[in-house]
Amino acid sequence: MPISRRAAVIAGTVTLVVAGCAGPTGHTDLAVPVRVDATLEAAARPLTATTVSVPSALRAAPFNVKRTLTVPQGWTVSVWARPAKARLLAWAPDGRLLVSQPASGRITRLTPDKRGYPTSQTLVSGLTQPHGMAFRGSTLYVAESNRISSFHYEKGKVSGRRTVVSGLPDASTPELHGAYAHALKSIAISRDGSLFFSIGSSGNVSAGDRSASPQRATIMKLAKGARTPTVYARGVRNGTGLAFAPDNTLWTAVNNRDRTAYPYDKDYDGDGASDRGKVMTDYVNEHPLEPIAHVYYKRDLGWPYCNPDPDVEQGVRGTALTFANRPFVRDVQLNPTGSHLDCTKLPRIEQGLPAHSAPLGMSFTPAALPGGYGHGALIAAHGSWNRTPPRPPEVAFFHRTTGALGNRQTLVTGFQLADGSRWGRPVMAVQGKDHALYVSDDLAGAIYRIVPKKD
Repeated sequence: MPISRRAAVIAGTVTLVVAGCAGPTGHTDLAVPVRVDATLEAAARPLTATTVSVPSALRAAPFNVKRTLTVPQGWTVSVWARPAKARLLAWAPDGRLLVSQPASGRITRLTPDKRGYPTSQTLVSGLTQPHGMAFRGSTLYVAESNRISSFHYEKGKVSGRRTVVSGLPDASTPELHGAYAHALKSIAISRDGSLFFSIGSSGNVSAGDRSASPQRATIMKLAKGARTPTVYARGVRNGTGLAFAPDNTLWTAVNNRDRTAYPYDKDYDGDGASDRGKVMTDYVNEHPLEPIAHVYYKRDLGWPYCNPDPDVEQGVRGTALTFANRPFVRDVQLNPTGSHLDCTKLPRIEQGLPAHSAPLGMSFTPAALPGGYGHGALIAAHGSWNRTPPRPPEVAFFHRTTGALGNRQTLVTGFQLADGSRWGRPVMAVQGKDHALYVSDDLAGAIYRIVPKKD
């Protein structure tokens, strides 16, 4: 159903309203913030450089030369499939792995054979930048750039395409004049069948997104039985990572803004003068952090008026950085007096990644990882394009207990060379029924199978 062009601003929170809209409001679930627990970090585990095993048929570049990835000791890594520009992943009910390929408008299905390696076939083509995918029973939901579509899935085939939500903004939206930085969308489904999907910001600090109709930089909800989605959380610059934990709490991993100006009336660069409002590389390199946040009704993640700050001593150059339970500071360029949004009243960010990590796909492990890692969230960080030196790509793990995530532990890295160039960039990691991790890489055009060492 199309998103309404009427928006009501109530007490600083925008909610899309449609007269006579049928269906429940569905805002009683996930409405209470989860606790924050920074003590869940497990002891650091040794990582080791491991040669990537590549079947002869898959040795096209970048695997025409030896490649290594750094993983926990005893883990093995192999190239499992080579879908071009592979993005997000979803397991089908029949055990096939689905891969979205927005650049070519298709979804590929990978069916393991008796040897464990997959055959690759197109599941559906002709889509508009398909990205996020989620199943509810035999129904496959796909987040295209301009709509949410659904299909009946059976025996590796789809039928009965239906548009569930239309009118989503992308580069074709007239007011955006062909430019949309974050058109790709992600989707997740709650236990009761409600759909949640991301609408990214149109640019780096495009404040008009907060008053656009439909509102951008949001997580939207289409309640089960409802006809029209509503704004569920806002100020989410680009919540590409979107996933439900086993306890039915919704989480997002967010690509935060670039070129943040120094917000304090202090001397940061050591020249004796205040640097408030200056854009300085040393500050930009570490600010703001990339949120890993619990999503609940009416939550505001601040963008573009408030930025989560990782500094232990706020505004002090060289201070230690920490990423759990972090407060917000005013954006000096867009909210210098706090008149647009009171950053001190925003709930703190539960967890985060270093600035410019570029988190993309997010999933939760259905089984505990061996080696003492336990249950948790897998987040693929694409790596920065705008940091000096570049932030390396990685697959990160956050140990989970009910309602909380522990601190980041790196599981997989090594995609970036010493000169800052990269041969691979991970997009999403999911755990299979075989307990192996399957990781998509849109630069290398690969799916890796990473097998943890058993306890």
